[in-house]
Amino acid sequence: MQEKSSKKILFTIVATCVLILIAYGIRQFVLNDTKKYYYQSGKVFGTFYHLSYESEVDHQDAIDSLFVFFDFSLSTYNKNSIISKVNANKDVKLDDYFIHVFNESMRCSKETGGAFDITVTPLVDAWGFGSGEKYEHLEQEIIDSLMQYVGLDKVKLKDGKIIKANPKIQFNVNAIAKGYGVDVIADYLEEQGVKNYLVEIGGEIRALGENRKHHTWRTAINQPIDDSTQMNNDLQDEIVLMSSGGMATSGNYRNFYIKDGQKFSHTINPKTGYPVSHNLLSATVCMPTCLEADALATAFMVLGLEDGKALAEKLQVPVYFIYEQDGKNLVYMSEDFKERIQK
Repeated sequence: MQEKSSKKILFTIVATCVLILIAYGIRQFVLNDTKKYYYQSGKVFGTFYHLSYESEVDHQDAIDSLFVFFDFSLSTYNKNSIISKVNANKDVKLDDYFIHVFNESMRCSKETGGAFDITVTPLVDAWGFGSGEKYEHLEQEIIDSLMQYVGLDKVKLKDGKIIKANPKIQFNVNAIAKGYGVDVIADYLEEQGVKNYLVEIGGEIRALGENRKHHTWRTAINQPIDDSTQMNNDLQDEIVLMSSGGMATSGNYRNFYIKDGQKFSHTINPKTGYPVSHNLLSATVCMPTCLEADALATAFMVLGLEDGKALAEKLQVPVYFIYEQDGKNLVYMSEDFKERIQK
């Protein structure tokens, strides 16, 4: 009798567990059935963006608003933005976007030995890559005079205010604006409970989870094309698998000019005041956030191949470098980046 009672209790427990599992499965099916993939694209920060995310609701209006707030904080093209007012030495209340970018820029500058610097605007302008004054003949004396306005060691954030050693110091965060913009949207989506998304702004990317086909997100590293000849090289585009984190690429092969037979790149070394002249063509970096990846990719383009490899190894950063040697484009990949390449 006692044995029958025990079997009955065991059967009841098992049946209850099965019913709970069935109910949970039905609930998950219903929840998943209400979700779908949304796609959004457009123009922002002077480039194009593309979003793909799985959600129960469309977040387009909220995302559009975030772009507006971001632009109002960090766009140097908006004369009423916070960064424009800081550059004009006007009294302005700093917002979270500006403070975060400033602090991260300071951290990355220290981490890279000053290779990353958001105060290089006077040099960028002087060499003809900005919107400010360009010099037709740049003598060493002119570069030396401009260098007094360059360097994050000449600025600090104190009591919510930017303190400059010289009022002519200017900030320009274009090197990381796209990466940080990606993070702002990605963080918002995660706050809304989105577990599958890909955010891309001007080639800078952050992803989480899977695409609509339940595959890991796939992104491409485009191989350099020399715009002066419009000819590609023997390298094929690499496909990178991304299930979490950010990826950014910086390169010298598109934005340059040739004068008197010499090629001048848009990447300016903040330590020397001159455009870089090494053989590194592009640097792709993977990091937990796209801002970090964007900043480091810029820094590696300043440092060049060998110093870039040394720093990447020191920081244990996954990198993919394309460089020119003997007229051919070659690739250096760190071991931890190789794991991300689609076989």
